[in-house]
Amino acid sequence: MTLLSTTEPLHLAHDAALVDLDGVAYRGPLPVPHAGAGLAAARDAGMRLVFVTNNASREPESVAAQLTGLDIPTEPDEVLTAAQAAARLLRDHVAVGSRVLVVGGPGLLTAVRNAGFQIVTSADDHPSAVVQGFSPDLGWTHLAEAAYAIQNGAVHIVSNLDATLPNERGLAPGNGSLVRVVTAATGTEPVSAGKPEPTMFHLAAARVDARHPLVIGDRLDTDLAGARAAHYPGLHVLTGVSTARDAVLAPTGHRPSYIGLDLRCLSQVHAAPRQDGDRWVCGTATATVTDGVLRVEDGPGGDPVDTLRAACAAAWDAVDAGRPLETGSVPDLVGDR
Repeated sequence: MTLLSTTEPLHLAHDAALVDLDGVAYRGPLPVPHAGAGLAAARDAGMRLVFVTNNASREPESVAAQLTGLDIPTEPDEVLTAAQAAARLLRDHVAVGSRVLVVGGPGLLTAVRNAGFQIVTSADDHPSAVVQGFSPDLGWTHLAEAAYAIQNGAVHIVSNLDATLPNERGLAPGNGSLVRVVTAATGTEPVSAGKPEPTMFHLAAARVDARHPLVIGDRLDTDLAGARAAHYPGLHVLTGVSTARDAVLAPTGHRPSYIGLDLRCLSQVHAAPRQDGDRWVCGTATATVTDGVLRVEDGPGGDPVDTLRAACAAAWDAVDAGRPLETGSVPDLVGDR
């Protein structure tokens, strides 16, 4: 398995982009550098956008307003939240109209209500399901109520299992960390609607009738794993959680199809590494794995992302062939410096 190539810019090779938010478009209240310009150029080229977020606490209108305020003009119907995906997944487990205990923010409450379910606030109301999503206001009382309901037989559905939530100060505990509190008390594993499950990507692609969608994300274990689960190509941008080094060491199911420094890469042609004897070459960069050691060389005047692409190809080829790769031999690469 290696990276894909294009003969035209990504925004022409794919008719829609399914774009993650945290770490791709913004970090907390701050925009990711070049995100607005990169997405504007993609829109101008005819690429349709759907912002796909594992955040279930906010309404699509609120997300759209934030993006618009960051110079990324967005309509509410261009936002698909994990709350909406969780509400859709509820229908596969309990009948419409059933009682549901919602543990989360306003976005999750609205999505579950709009899907036709009766919202309750206590395990004493005998809900058929508990739906849990992130909210900064959640406390012990809410998590305990969820645990009581699940112990009494309610199915546990969660918006996502992200352990962390990136913001302008660093990595904060995410929904997955709060879900672990409930599962520790109940011993019951939940059903997840969010990335890396494919549900959200299929819903987003269907919303804009996409034939050749591209998933864009910063996390290999959610965004890019979800792209593979949905059988869509994935673009890893180096503006968030997962680093260039992480990409080199990624297991098969987490590997991206394309790699770019930031969203400006949507306007670029993407070169794929090619094998030349025991070397992998991309642009002027080369990479080899010999006796378990990854060695990379930057060509004069070359693109540092090409160096990363060559390193990924050499490392993935070695691992897939059953040859050793010393993780300590993977050097700092673009975005890691």
